[in-house]
Order: sequence, then C-alpha cells, then structure tokens
Amino acid sequence: MLEIDRVRMAFTDRHGGVSGEPYGTRNLGGSVGDDPVAVAENRARTARGFGLDPAKVVFMRQVHSPHVGYVTEPFGVDPPELDGVYTDRPGLALAVLAADCAPVLLADPAAGLVGGAHSGRAGTAAGVVPALVAAMRAHGARDLVAVIGPLACGACYEVPAGLREQVASAVPETWSATRAGTPALDLRAGIAAQLSRAGVADVRHDDRCTIETPDLYSHRRDRVGGRFAGYVWLLPA
Repeated sequence: MLEIDRVRMAFTDRHGGVSGEPYGTRNLGGSVGDDPVAVAENRARTARGFGLDPAKVVFMRQVHSPHVGYVTEPFGVDPPELDGVYTDRPGLALAVLAADCAPVLLADPAAGLVGGAHSGRAGTAAGVVPALVAAMRAHGARDLVAVIGPLACGACYEVPAGLREQVASAVPETWSATRAGTPALDLRAGIAAQLSRAGVADVRHDDRCTIETPDLYSHRRDRVGGRFAGYVWLLPA
C-alpha cells in the first residue's frame, strides 16, 4: 500500500477470496461470468482488509471510454458507463478493475482529491487519463501524484500492425515491439507521456506485467478469468 499524507493507494492480487476456478480466488470483476455472491464476498473482504466500509466503495461500468465523473457515493447495482471517477469525500474508496488494461490512480493530498481511471488500448487512445486530470484540476487539484498500476507490458502486448499504427497516431509513445519483433503497444509509456504532457510531474509505477505475473489476472494470458483492482481513498482530516 502507498501512503501519501491522507491518501492511500493499493493494488490487489488474485489471492485471498472465495471464487472457484477459473476465477480463483479473489476475482473483483462483476461481469466476467463468476458467481455474483462470490464476487460480492471478495469485494467485501478486500474493503475490510484495507480498513474500508464495503458499502463505501465505488465501482464503475468500465467501457473503454474517455468519460469521467465526480462521485460522492457508490452507484449501486447499476453504475453508469464511466472509465474515470474522482471524489473529495474521505472514506469513499474508488476501485478500478483491470486484467491487462492499466489502473491509473491520481491524488492531490493537499486539495483532498483522489481519482482513478481505467486506461486500456481504446481508453488510452481516447485520452481518459488526461480527461481525469483535467476534471480534477477543474475541481481544485493542483499538485497531482499519479500511480500507473500493473498492466500488459510493451514486450508482451502484441497487436496487428494496423492497430499499432492507429493507437500510436493518437499517442506516439505507445509504439512498441514484442521480444520477437512483432508489433505491440506500450500502454505504460503512452500513459506516462500523457501525464507528463498534462503537467503531472510525480508519476510512479507498479511496473509488473500482468501477462508475466501469475499472481495477477490477465485476460490475454488466461482468456477466461477474473479482475484485480486498484483502490484509492482519502482518510479523514
């Protein structure tokens, strides 16, 4: 867990839950075919493990969009289609689900603002992270810290050449190649460059590759499986 003044940030792994295979065991994703009762228990256990109220965790309906929103409470059973959220409410945790896409966590401890974005291939090209930075700045953030979580690395994320061209035309730093020399995307480099261009100087990394790390879920590696999450929240002043 990363502690920055009143801010807490953390990334889960796939252990310590109740889901059976192929979702074993701490799957936090609610739309991947797992038993909803198991997912709810996994989410509750994870929240309590962080010292959070399970009823005060915001989950989005992630759709690979650039859309972000301000939140003051969880959405409930029917969350809107968003890929970024931010809040100034202490004790309200924001969760970003992932299994190869990037969970990106943001915070301005002095301003009392935290945010989280789901930035995969489409979301990175569409600019969901810069959109979240802009929204948080409009709400009073000034000195942001960003943490880019585990994701499929640029040496593993193989894509067709045309798709590499398409994404790199929007974010040039995503251009990459696998270890075998085939076309690939480096989302970490692309998101880091977007943050830099947006004026976020303090960018930190959990640089694990999901495809190479068995303790994390990876859709590309496993095809069927669960989701881990990045969590960010504010402690009371």
